[in-house]
Amino acid sequence: MPTQQATLDQSKVNDFLGRAIQDVAATFNAGLVLIGDRLGLYRAMAGAGGLTPAELAKRTGTHQRYVAEWLSAQAAGGYVTYDAATGRFTLPPEQAFVLLDADLPGAFLLGVGSLHDESKIENAFRTGTGVGWHEHDSGVFDGCERFFRPAYAMHLTSQWIPALDGVQGRLEAGALVADVGCGHGASTIIMAQAFPRSRFLGFDYHAKSIEAARHAAEKAGVAGRVTFEVAPASSYPGTGYDFVTFFDCLHDMGDPVGAARHVRESLAPGGSWMLVEPMANDRLEDNLNPIGRLYYGASTLLCTPASLSQEVGLALGAQAGETRLRQVLTDAGFRRVRLVAETPANMVLEARI
Repeated sequence: MPTQQATLDQSKVNDFLGRAIQDVAATFNAGLVLIGDRLGLYRAMAGAGGLTPAELAKRTGTHQRYVAEWLSAQAAGGYVTYDAATGRFTLPPEQAFVLLDADLPGAFLLGVGSLHDESKIENAFRTGTGVGWHEHDSGVFDGCERFFRPAYAMHLTSQWIPALDGVQGRLEAGALVADVGCGHGASTIIMAQAFPRSRFLGFDYHAKSIEAARHAAEKAGVAGRVTFEVAPASSYPGTGYDFVTFFDCLHDMGDPVGAARHVRESLAPGGSWMLVEPMANDRLEDNLNPIGRLYYGASTLLCTPASLSQEVGLALGAQAGETRLRQVLTDAGFRRVRLVAETPANMVLEARI
């Protein structure tokens, strides 16, 4: 039966309604951010000071009336500022950094791409079947790479690898590296650029992502030392790897224990496995925050369906937490596991036999 209004706390109703309206507005804004990104509106505003809609439209070859409405929406959301006295809009340097240097639109692209497959996920709710990574909209693949790349560029070679036991020295001297679940190859290429004496092999089961990774390696000038191949995590080729990496992908796998076991079998004596996973506490109640909300949402639309589409279908989810991840690694035969680094978005584990 409908809830009777007499039993409601009106202040709580208003508080929740306010939060929900913010969510609805944010949903619309996701599309506007992508439009601003693709049309170069943010980039044209960066460092330009105050601009009128007409001036921004002229700079970007767009229609003034659309730009005026877009700017108004961006000002209402705090993405740009508005000076009522002059009628000009400004992109502050802090917003410019997040939108352009940190590539925030990539996160929106990932989110919007995920929503394109809403009907598939709805059906999976009813049937319990999975939805494979390869079955998603292309925005998911492009957005995923753009979403994670800035953090990898900031932390991977300056903080995460130096925190590992002896790995940086091996990479500097010349090591054989497998980057598993490499997607478009951002992590592989960042490592290859930092360690020119090492050789890198990137593996992913998604053929279109491997094709994109090969193009990216050519563009970055590292194709001579980086090879990308289509292969699943449970059976990628080769042994004797000094270093194996998994970036934000183990929880997507149907059989993460089997994948971890294959890593153990592929490592050279003394080799290391670096596992990068989304930041999460072990208890649900400790993840009820903005990061947890982001990752639980992505996990519902992407990660859990991906795992359930594969054999075993363990469905760790994007908020598995350190204790659950450690259990996967020890079940696979790793005896030395330690947390080596954390960021607001990621945790980094080192595993050794």
